[in-house]
Amino acid sequence: MARVVKVFRTLRNHWKKSTFAVCVLSYGGYWLYGKHCDSVLRREACLLAREYGQQQIAPQERIRKATVILNPAACNGKANNLFEKNAAPILHLAGVQITVVKTDYEGQAKKLIELMEETDMLIVAGGDGTLQEVITGLLRRPDQDVFSKTPIGFIPLGSHNSLSPSLHLLSDNKVKDITSAALSILKGETVPLDVLQIKGEKEQPVFALMGLRWGAFRDVASKISKYWYLGPLKTNAAHWFSTLREWPLVRDVSVSYLAPTLRPPDLPPVKAPRPNLIHRIIHRLKNYWNPPAEVEEPEKWEEQQLSTLELFIQTHNKNPVERGASGFYNIDNEEYEAMPVEVRLLPRKLRFFIIPVTKTTTLQAVCCM
Repeated sequence: MARVVKVFRTLRNHWKKSTFAVCVLSYGGYWLYGKHCDSVLRREACLLAREYGQQQIAPQERIRKATVILNPAACNGKANNLFEKNAAPILHLAGVQITVVKTDYEGQAKKLIELMEETDMLIVAGGDGTLQEVITGLLRRPDQDVFSKTPIGFIPLGSHNSLSPSLHLLSDNKVKDITSAALSILKGETVPLDVLQIKGEKEQPVFALMGLRWGAFRDVASKISKYWYLGPLKTNAAHWFSTLREWPLVRDVSVSYLAPTLRPPDLPPVKAPRPNLIHRIIHRLKNYWNPPAEVEEPEKWEEQQLSTLELFIQTHNKNPVERGASGFYNIDNEEYEAMPVEVRLLPRKLRFFIIPVTKTTTLQAVCCM
């Protein structure tokens, strides 16, 4: 008992050192517990991946090939380590033959995709910027009709991963998000997603999966990082100072758009039986001597002048055309100089791997319009 009393007396007399030691030990224990949880998540994911790798394939089948576009600069330069520790082992254990292509600078992913050979699946490991570059390079290809059918997997490694909530169940754990995304690729469930084609007057079109954002809130969001020294108050400070400098915050924009049109059917229609030979010959002769007149209905454009704080064109809109003024756009969280642009919706253009839990919800969101 005397020894216990002596220990408590020593702690009381040196309370500053004791407090510091408790804080260090608590933080160290929390850090070690987090590392243990990450190891458990990796182990469970690898066990599931090994089950896929142990499945037998038919003699005429071949090993699936995947091309990985990895941006090592994502997540403040941690993307390469995150991919090698959390995603690559899962793909290898599942028996997928992967070819990793790393980007060295911004915009290189577009060029790499334009030179890419045919593959069974395409995996994008990075953030919103990497994903946008990949789909832009893919849809700029002359043979994009063929390559757009390649299923795409997205492994969220960037600071912004706007598409992940539609494909995966996000959490506060980065390791869990990455392993879940890698496992969704192995399960093979895909969902068709809409794509926005954004074309300027001179430049080649840019393609986006989420949307185009322009206005006061976008401008403020791009300046929040400048007030890092204010900690949790940096967002409020950015809005406050922006309001003082630029009041009023209303932006004027001219929008020209087409009326809504029906989306194409999800499945190809049943092919009608081919008529007999005599019927086909008579039909061709009629078309030769009396060709049908082609009547093109003029497009009915509508124009509207808007004064708004924010203009956000998302992928569930129907073929809008937006013409903006000065400033900057955000296209899938990537900044572009504002100019008159044409925005067209490409319905169900690309197929992405998705976990089965969120597939029904995402399909309803895509097909609701």
